[in-house]
Amino acid sequence: MPDAADAPQHRFISAPDGLRLHYAEYGSTLDRGVPVVCLPGLTRNWEDFSALAQALHSGGLKPRRVLALDYRGRGLSARDRKWENYTIGVENADILSALDASSVHEAIVIGTSRGGLHAMTFAATRPTLLKAVVLNDIGPIVEPLGLMRIKSYVGKMPAPRNWAEAVDIVKSTMSAHFTSLSDQDWDGYARRTFEEKDGKFVGRSDPKLANTLADVGPDMKRIELWPQFEAMAQVPTLAIRGENSDLLSAATLDEMTRRCATCESWIVPGQGHAPLLTDAPTIERIKAFVAANG
Repeated sequence: MPDAADAPQHRFISAPDGLRLHYAEYGSTLDRGVPVVCLPGLTRNWEDFSALAQALHSGGLKPRRVLALDYRGRGLSARDRKWENYTIGVENADILSALDASSVHEAIVIGTSRGGLHAMTFAATRPTLLKAVVLNDIGPIVEPLGLMRIKSYVGKMPAPRNWAEAVDIVKSTMSAHFTSLSDQDWDGYARRTFEEKDGKFVGRSDPKLANTLADVGPDMKRIELWPQFEAMAQVPTLAIRGENSDLLSAATLDEMTRRCATCESWIVPGQGHAPLLTDAPTIERIKAFVAANG
């Protein structure tokens, strides 16, 4: 268990449309160094970054402020009655509202999957925000096969009756791409995916997020975002890829480092989409990148 001094403070703000949003804050404005902002994947939540956030906050020579956000409909943020609002545009405005409320004007952004799409969007919506960026298993080309696999389980996971079943469910969904996780890793992943409420186990994201993937299919046009990525050409970037990823290809990662002189790469062995950011080598690599850029 982390020391109480390392535990986050849970903050709640109102989105531009009044919806209640949550973020976890490690440290405070008194901490030196550029703050870090962690943005999760499509159905994920702030707790995916708990180990990394604690390491970034208290594992260096000086404390560093870290914010880990929940998008609307995920984690401790309220669910939107209108699922059509689960879009990059609406969520991006929500993120900027949270950063404005927390007085973050420049940050090192760590974005997992969808979070990386938000980071690239900032190059257009608020370029002065980006001090450096970590893209976790996402790039300017999003592979359709990976999206189709994600569509196959978002909003469709059965409700477990206990934590052992929860582990079995996430294993059956993810184990083909995550071949090196320990029992402890799987238990942690299950507990970040489900929660127990009123004696029942439920997912920690709105199942209506499945509606946002309605157009994903074998005939879909491949998503290409090179202009957004190249808009970050002057921003130091660490691109992380899971060795078994089906969303970010090895070829795309190579092209990212070729096109952008400030882009470094890191491969997480034995993991797919998206790397959990809980293994010691990856945490140390991210810590070194963050320390070098703020």
